Amino acid sequence: MFSEQFFDLMLELGDEWIVSKVSLNLALAEVDIMVDYLGKEAEDPDSRMMCAIYDRSPSRRWRHMDTMQYKTFINCSVPRIITRDGNVKLIQTPWAGSYERHTYLFEHLAIDILKATKNQTKTASLLRCGFNVINRIMHNAVERGLKTRPSNHCFEHLSIDEKSFKHGHNYVTVLSYPKAGIVIDVSHNRDTESCKNLLKDTVKPEHRDKVKTVCMDMWKPYMSATKEILPKAEIVHDRFHLVGYLNDAVDKVRRREVKRNHELKNTKYLFLKNPENQTEKQRIKFEAISNSNYETSRAWAIKENFRDIFECSSKEEAISLVMQWVSNALQSNIKEITKVIETFKNHISGIINAMVKTFSNAMAERLNGKIQEVKAIAKGYRTFENFRSAILFFNGGLYLYPLN
Repeated sequence: MFSEQFFDLMLELGDEWIVSKVSLNLALAEVDIMVDYLGKEAEDPDSRMMCAIYDRSPSRRWRHMDTMQYKTFINCSVPRIITRDGNVKLIQTPWAGSYERHTYLFEHLAIDILKATKNQTKTASLLRCGFNVINRIMHNAVERGLKTRPSNHCFEHLSIDEKSFKHGHNYVTVLSYPKAGIVIDVSHNRDTESCKNLLKDTVKPEHRDKVKTVCMDMWKPYMSATKEILPKAEIVHDRFHLVGYLNDAVDKVRRREVKRNHELKNTKYLFLKNPENQTEKQRIKFEAISNSNYETSRAWAIKENFRDIFECSSKEEAISLVMQWVSNALQSNIKEITKVIETFKNHISGIINAMVKTFSNAMAERLNGKIQEVKAIAKGYRTFENFRSAILFFNGGLYLYPLN
């Protein structure tokens, strides 16, 4: 019949396979395509040798791409071969993997829709299938992508950052490659051991001495793990987090002073926002406050002076400017600022590196934003495995499609 010939041409399964029957169920809006194998021999999926057909397995059904508004399925009693050593094996079909219930083309479409929606539930709804089907496709795509990722790449610069996973103190550690703007891998927790394992699994022993810098915040477990696994890499403390410590100190000063000076009420974001980004109304209010002799204003000025030190031409210049900044900041005698300075003194090497190195966690922060978007769209993830797969699916730079 014409329908069999039509689907035979459309599926392009090869000379050994033929569409023998097509049935339409109007009530369920489904099309079932029956496929038969014509040959008397078939290839052993392991040895690639031709072997005699032994029998045929019970009929299986694979979800395929829709035919117009109809859900479409391929049905086949897949032949089994008998090898020369007497083993009976199922042959490989050209339309699907051995253990899947959907075709390669359906998987390809699901991956494209997932990329567009960033939402497994919505993708499952659009494709009219179960959530578990899409979840499995995502996991398989990531696993496949990691296996085909080049293993001989040498990372000169790395970034380590944390991302909250669940409510409370639940975090994952994200290792990224800032030059390419991709996440390399993710580990559960943010302790020393999990970070060490992440670095060991990612950077091969022969490449570890070639890593020049690792950018991170001042989290001690990250520093300890890096020093042990990548001893020749310089630790660069992230500028964003360094300024963040000072922003937090400025706000603590403001909250302390607002009890006596009501002019500081509702001004938190005035001191966090860059002056060039302020509205005219904000600028007028900010200038009035900053010109007053509030400790908040002086703390803000100290923070801005610190920001001006970045991008020094040499370590010597950076050391000189940082020491001068520390001396001036301590003279202010603001306890919140003094506390931050004591923290900075314990990490001075990484801070000096941040002043002269062009690499920072800026790309890692952008990736953090993308991860947060994926997390927000999904309304959170219950398991680490699902969260890791989602992060790598959308931000791992992996080739996700089936290699059929």
